[in-house]
Amino acid sequence: MQSQTAATIGTYMVVSIDVTKFEQLKASGDLPSPKGVALAIIRLIQQEGSSMGDLARVIKTDPAFVGRLIKAANGLTGYNRRAIASVQEALMVLGLPAVRTLALGFSLLSSYRDGNCKGFDYGRYWTSCLVHALAMQAITQRTRVAAAEETFCLGLLARIGELALATLYPQDYGKVLKQTLEYRDLPLVALEQRAFALNHRELTSAMLADWGLPRIFHEPAFFSEAPEESGYADGSREFVIAHSLHLASFIAEVFLAEEAERPNLMSRLFEIGGRLAFDPVAINELCDGVVREWQAWGALLELDTLEIPPFSELASRGEAIAATLATEAKARVQHLPGESHELPVERAPMPGGANPLTLPVGMSQAMRVLIVDDDASMRALVRKVLETVGHQVLEASDGRVGMEMALEFQPQLMIVDWIMPEMSGLELTRALRQTKIGRSIYMLIMTSLDDDDRLIEAFENGVDDFMNKPINPRVLAARLRAGQRVIRLQQELDRDREEIRRFAAELAVSNRRLQEVALTDSLTGFPNRRYAIERMQQEWSVSSRTRRPLSGMVIDVDQFKTYNDSHGHDVGDAVLRQVATSIKGALRAQDIVARTGGDEFLVICPDTGLDAALACAERVRFAVESAPLTVSGQPLTMSVSIGVATRDTVMTDPDALVKRADQALYLAKNKGRNRIMTAQSLRPGPLIPPR
Repeated sequence: MQSQTAATIGTYMVVSIDVTKFEQLKASGDLPSPKGVALAIIRLIQQEGSSMGDLARVIKTDPAFVGRLIKAANGLTGYNRRAIASVQEALMVLGLPAVRTLALGFSLLSSYRDGNCKGFDYGRYWTSCLVHALAMQAITQRTRVAAAEETFCLGLLARIGELALATLYPQDYGKVLKQTLEYRDLPLVALEQRAFALNHRELTSAMLADWGLPRIFHEPAFFSEAPEESGYADGSREFVIAHSLHLASFIAEVFLAEEAERPNLMSRLFEIGGRLAFDPVAINELCDGVVREWQAWGALLELDTLEIPPFSELASRGEAIAATLATEAKARVQHLPGESHELPVERAPMPGGANPLTLPVGMSQAMRVLIVDDDASMRALVRKVLETVGHQVLEASDGRVGMEMALEFQPQLMIVDWIMPEMSGLELTRALRQTKIGRSIYMLIMTSLDDDDRLIEAFENGVDDFMNKPINPRVLAARLRAGQRVIRLQQELDRDREEIRRFAAELAVSNRRLQEVALTDSLTGFPNRRYAIERMQQEWSVSSRTRRPLSGMVIDVDQFKTYNDSHGHDVGDAVLRQVATSIKGALRAQDIVARTGGDEFLVICPDTGLDAALACAERVRFAVESAPLTVSGQPLTMSVSIGVATRDTVMTDPDALVKRADQALYLAKNKGRNRIMTAQSLRPGPLIPPR
């Protein structure tokens, strides 16, 4: 059942999120997206004629990104080469695609360090993503299946669908995460699919594709949690990338597991690494290197890391624990006379589950207030007034510290002095108003200046209210009450907006479910004819743009009417379901299958020439023939006839391709059924008309 579900997702659900659901989510504007300098970097790289110098000038405006970029470049040069110290050198080492994706990943990390989903552990999520990225880089440096800098970016973003769902549906996704603890037999993707009519695997693949990552990356990312379901050929690039992502993900689980649990996970780690031909010694060395990089990167990105002993030591402990358990199990069996018994081994639940986040809820009248003043006595006076009425108060001694604390503490109200060293209160206000967090803070400025022009300047730069020095506590309390009324009105407006957003999100989920029903055949679970027509048109457009081959198959169940006439329609339905299961299991990951009529199916084969399509069709034919249906204790043999066609210079539209496959199906029926046919030469010449 698991492989069937995965095949359904692989052939239909990923496609569906690409062409319908994802565009609706993207239009909502709520999906995680790059901000600020990262957005400028991405846009500049997309422009024709932009130079390395132009890009370097944009990057240098963000010192934090400069440090991360140079750190990433030095991680690729090896220990025996001169360290990279400039942005230009880093750009040359990394290349534009990696720089673009690094800017994207680091921007998301900075902008989405926390959020409104109380069941989603944002800190654990990002530190896990960092391990994932570093592990992918280390694995790729050994497999050479892709550029290590690009797979670092892929690892950083490989679980972005989880963050997207937590951002889009914070309350509902929190409930889904809680359900993972209640329904341990149901995977997270199944619970997500039930709640939102999409899941994080689909969303990750769609977002990576939308951000410009090549298909060789975003498609294996969909299968990273279950690479065995992909159908990729052993040793192919897709196979290695999907299994590398799976290994990197498990390395992250080991890193973040409880200290006592890590040795128990080592045997599973070696098993997963073995699928990439890594022996235990190689895995231990790789993981030790990732630990060192993780701790260095964690300090740079301000993410929590852990002290982890050498992996060879963890492996030895794991072997000792396994030996002890085996001895105890053997001793228990020896105490049971007579027959031998196999004792079931219960695995501890994997680490990494979401921990509910409980935030303290203050009194309805209390506010979070930040005082910014270089005069300690003035801060003490204002603090006393604020705490008397129950407000939560923090202090900063200058504007720069105040800026950092405001972005972290997110106060509802700030009281700032106008004249301070390094950054004045007016400069602080102006800088905060340029950030999303700062736009909603009520700003009260203290001044000893009694100049109307200066006060007008303050209001024009974003100040909400002012107070003259020296401070009168009664006047300050009155000003606070006035500010509190404005803040309360803003909170009510925010709640109304959130309610509207939630309603829109629920409506979007309902619409997606209705759309899914409208495009799905209820008997087989395949997409229906309407979907097949839309999808064929899309693949035709992609083929025209990329000049890649496109093939199709029309499949018909042989003598289907006799099943209904001889055994009844319930057996006829069972035949269709059995045939559908066989077709699904024989197709490749990129193939799209739909039920287009009573006993007819259409398969679309992107990036596939005629020879490969015929080979795939033969697998389908053999799979159907080899899986008889049992009716009243007797096997009922089934077969299909298949017509195959590939796009050539004569065809002007997708209908012509389907019609040519139909002609081939007619030939297969006339030749005696249970066979595949094509009406084209195996060497048809140019597949796509020249532009």
